[in-house]
Amino acid sequence: MSFARRALPAITLAAPALAQQGRPTRLVVPFPAGGGLDTLARAIAERLGAAWGQPVLVDNRPGGATVPGTDAVCKAPPDGHTLLMTADNSITANPLIIRGLPHDPMRDLAPVSFLVEVHQMVLATSRLATPDMATLIQAARGGTITYGSYGQGSQPHVLFSALAADSGADFTEIPYRGLPPAILGLLAGEVMLTLSGIASAREHIAAGTMRALAVGRSARFPALPNVPTLAEAGHHAIDPRTWFGVFAPAATAAPVQARISADIAAVMADAALVARHLTPNGYTVHAATPEASRALVAEDFAYKRQLLCRAGLALA
Repeated sequence: MSFARRALPAITLAAPALAQQGRPTRLVVPFPAGGGLDTLARAIAERLGAAWGQPVLVDNRPGGATVPGTDAVCKAPPDGHTLLMTADNSITANPLIIRGLPHDPMRDLAPVSFLVEVHQMVLATSRLATPDMATLIQAARGGTITYGSYGQGSQPHVLFSALAADSGADFTEIPYRGLPPAILGLLAGEVMLTLSGIASAREHIAAGTMRALAVGRSARFPALPNVPTLAEAGHHAIDPRTWFGVFAPAATAAPVQARISADIAAVMADAALVARHLTPNGYTVHAATPEASRALVAEDFAYKRQLLCRAGLALA
């Protein structure tokens, strides 16, 4: 997926579309507190709340492969006061992999802003004596290697299933309620691997308790210049392609979607937010319009179908 960078507006927010109603906005995050997505959501919520003159409250609803939190927004009143900030698995993986999903995120949600792409890395505990992807695959062919995920369709589940299908390796999934618990499981020796962004792993890599074996995307991550990409490690067709976005119930009026999207784009251009939350964490910013976001999500849905079929995970 080759996403073109889009110009961001100056940090001058339009008059809030909903402030006259004097009600708080709820930003549902279907992940536990403390992870990279949650941290960014809180930074965005704080700035939107200040601009709108009304609270924007982060509502963490972790677990269930993000289904309960996502479903709550699908069924919320389409008045602009309930939004979803989530990762790609909720939108473009779950409908392809989870049977009996109580909603269709491609139909029941409107993309308000495709926010960022995320540099993901294959993260190993320092206890695992595999310095690179080649030795990891070799070890996993000779015995079970465990990895921490956060449920069906999560980025670790998709990545390690695809690697197993491609290489004949044996990776065993241990599900957690989100990435922060999976990171703790890696530290505690409960699992040997996970997939993580730099935001959740930086301090552990610096401390030597974890190491990155490979990064996704087409280029190396500047903060980890010695870590090869998955393509360089021989896995050219596998890329987790992780992203974060903001969504509203599908029936939300187009002018409301456009106004919220424009205000989010202005927030994402804030120099302080860029310096603290975006650049250090390897986020490539898009902050796309609703129209551009729909196209980007549709493109990722097609890619995820191909990847999940390759991994043997997609529903027939």
